[in-house]
Amino acid sequence: MTHRLSLNPVAGAVLMLATFTVQAAAQTVLENATEVRFQLDLTVPEAALGPMLPAGWSYNIAAQGPAKGANLRVVFIDRVTVNGPDGKPVGKGSSRLVYLVVPVKDAAGTASQLVIGGITADPADAPGPFGMYLPASAHSMQRSVSGTFGAMVEAQDWVFAAATGERLELHVTFQKAVPHRAAPADTKFYSAKNPSVVQIHRQEQLVDIIRNVTTKPVDRVKKTSFTAGGGSFAKIFDGTETILSWDNFIWVGRTVLVP
Repeated sequence: MTHRLSLNPVAGAVLMLATFTVQAAAQTVLENATEVRFQLDLTVPEAALGPMLPAGWSYNIAAQGPAKGANLRVVFIDRVTVNGPDGKPVGKGSSRLVYLVVPVKDAAGTASQLVIGGITADPADAPGPFGMYLPASAHSMQRSVSGTFGAMVEAQDWVFAAATGERLELHVTFQKAVPHRAAPADTKFYSAKNPSVVQIHRQEQLVDIIRNVTTKPVDRVKKTSFTAGGGSFAKIFDGTETILSWDNFIWVGRTVLVP
């Protein structure tokens, strides 16, 4: 005998709200941030990344789309505002950093990001929530826009260097365009040093892909240079790395939660 459960629309809405409330209650908000970013998607030697993946985890390399073939992301971040769940500034209220993340599937098969390193301008942010950030011994960031409406040119210069030799440096000049607004999404970020450390990043963003080797949009990069390596980054950036996508994140709204 087959039994069917009938639920009127009001009861169904209440059940859905109750389920959402239980799920939300299982997560704790750590902070909210407004950020500007520039991201490079690259392919680097898997031999350098492999030892960093926890047992039972695997790469989650896209087979199509703008991230096709990328096994590493280098993300330069200007954290314009950082606020706690009470709305008050966290720490200095802003910071700048660059980090390295690998697209992976965790032991449960969930698409996630694995943080394998980074350099932060604020010594108080080292080693950071993932235990992977180095304090910068030198850093600078500059963004400028010039031109007329419809023909605006932006220049970005990012430099992060650690006392132990690690260096991540990007200089790029490009013609601006109307960005794409991505729907809000939740992504899990794990620490390569301690994979039991996990954060959930609930993120909404405006992104402008200014050069991509797969989707081949109009190439609006006028000039660019990227320098990376040294210290613990030497094996990752051994001179064979290839940049696949140049992505300008005009605005990122991010909420950081923990399970």
